Amino acid sequence: MEYLDIVDEKGNPTGKTVERTQAHREGCRHRTSHVWIVRRKNGRIQILLQKRCEQKDSFPGCYDISSAGHIPAGVDYVPSAIRELKEELGLDVSPSELIDCGLHDLSANATFHGAKFVDNQVSRVFLLWKDVEVEDLHIQKEELESVMWLDFEECMEDVRTNKIKHCIDIEELELIKEHF
Repeated sequence: MEYLDIVDEKGNPTGKTVERTQAHREGCRHRTSHVWIVRRKNGRIQILLQKRCEQKDSFPGCYDISSAGHIPAGVDYVPSAIRELKEELGLDVSPSELIDCGLHDLSANATFHGAKFVDNQVSRVFLLWKDVEVEDLHIQKEELESVMWLDFEECMEDVRTNKIKHCIDIEELELIKEHF
C-alpha cells in the first residue's frame, strides 16, 4: 500500500496520512510532483508528453505531463520528482537541473473503470531542459504506453481545443512557459 501525506492548501503536511486509493475515493488533499521536459529543436521549443497506459486507475490513454507522481508520506517534492524521472523514463537527473516553477492546485472529479475518482492535489511543478531522443528513453510499460515530442505552441493549442485526448491543465503549460 502507498501512503500519502494529507496536506493543507499550500502543500504542507498536516501530520495525517492516507492510503492512496482512499485519498482518491474521498478527495483528501495530497502532494504530487510534475516535471515537464522541454528542448529546443530547429529553433522551436518542444515538450515531451507521455501517453498513459489504458490500465491506469485515472485518465487511461490520455496524454499527460512528461513525468509525474504522487509523493509518498514523509518524502519531499524534489526526491520524488527525481525518482519518477528514473522510474518512468529511465532518466538520471540532479536536483540542480530542475527549475522550480511553483505550486499548482488541481481538483478533478470523474469515474474511471467504473470507480469514482476524486483528485485533490497540490503539485510542485518543475521544468527540465533535456534534449533526449524518444528511442533513448526507457519507458515504464506498466505506466506509459508511449512518449512523444510536440511543438510547445502546438501542444498549447491541442490542449485548449481538446484536439488530443489529454489530462493536461493549460494553467501548468502557462506556468512553465514563464520560465523559457
